[in-house]
Amino acid sequence: MFLTMNTDVALEVRLERVCEEAEWDEQWSFVRKKSNQRWLWHAVDHASNTVLAYVFGQRKDVVFQELKALLAPFNISCYYTDDWGTYERHLAPERHEVGKTNTQKIERKNLNFRTWIKRLTRRTICFSKLEKMHNIVIGLLINKVEFGRDIHA
Repeated sequence: MFLTMNTDVALEVRLERVCEEAEWDEQWSFVRKKSNQRWLWHAVDHASNTVLAYVFGQRKDVVFQELKALLAPFNISCYYTDDWGTYERHLAPERHEVGKTNTQKIERKNLNFRTWIKRLTRRTICFSKLEKMHNIVIGLLINKVEFGRDIHA
């Protein structure tokens, strides 16, 4: 399967396995000032704690729908989330489980991201001035740590 992000670059996506259970969460940050909120929405495989997909945006249903569309090829049978209303509105109740018991891995990943990137901490003097750079910095970390991609090339 090929996804084209623009006319110059084609990205090959290979699915090596199906993910049966996934943890989904959103993480708060900001650009320039705290009123300009940015959210990192991501999902991890419950068994391996590997990031499956992520998107940036506001804490709105439309951004969640983008993440859900990216995860559709994985055929996820069970979703573990917190009790944010977006999940309840857009995930089938028979496949959706709310609670902290099964979201510990993604919450730990959020803590790691906050430790590695000071832009994600709640009280900081390190912040992004541009949304584009904010997304690039966080995306580079995820691509290096989670997908093993060489970000220095």
